[in-house]
Amino acid sequence: MDKQSFRKNMSSQLQAMDRMTYEQFSFMIGTSFIETDVWKNSRTIGLTVSRFPEVDTWQLIRKGWEQGKRIVVPKCIPATKGMSFRKISAFTQLENSFFGLFEPIESQTEEVPKSEIDLLVVPGLVYSRNGYRIGFGGGYYDRFLEGFRGRTVSLAFCRQLNGNIPVEEHDIPVDKIVTEKGLIDCKSN
Repeated sequence: MDKQSFRKNMSSQLQAMDRMTYEQFSFMIGTSFIETDVWKNSRTIGLTVSRFPEVDTWQLIRKGWEQGKRIVVPKCIPATKGMSFRKISAFTQLENSFFGLFEPIESQTEEVPKSEIDLLVVPGLVYSRNGYRIGFGGGYYDRFLEGFRGRTVSLAFCRQLNGNIPVEEHDIPVDKIVTEKGLIDCKSN
């Protein structure tokens, strides 16, 4: 199966998830994640602002603010297919941009260099247990991860795990995946 088929198949599986399951599993994933050493030891955390049916990150952004962490969210640069991360301290600093994503308003936020991000939560649709993923097809995170020195984690529902995803030369695996059943250390798989 090619990446496009994986995306289509997983998107429809996730869209079919009922709201109660989505909320409960997102809560379990978030609760497990904030208990990890990688979360506790990180000062600056990069997170996308989730949309259903992605694992809910709004709860994690709030928790990060409560704990005094610097939360940075991505701003896509379509012309270069690049991304910058900008610090937000309120949800009102977000705007609805292209693809229906919530992104930081440039005039209200400051850019944070890649080198200052301790932990990056990398989104995706399908994951292998050794940390490879199929994203949404834009390649933004693949490009950003080149030369990234911080830790990487993905948040996924167990149904998003698949052992047979195609891996390309430029694909960079994440360090850990947090699911509703616990933490997967991708380096040991």
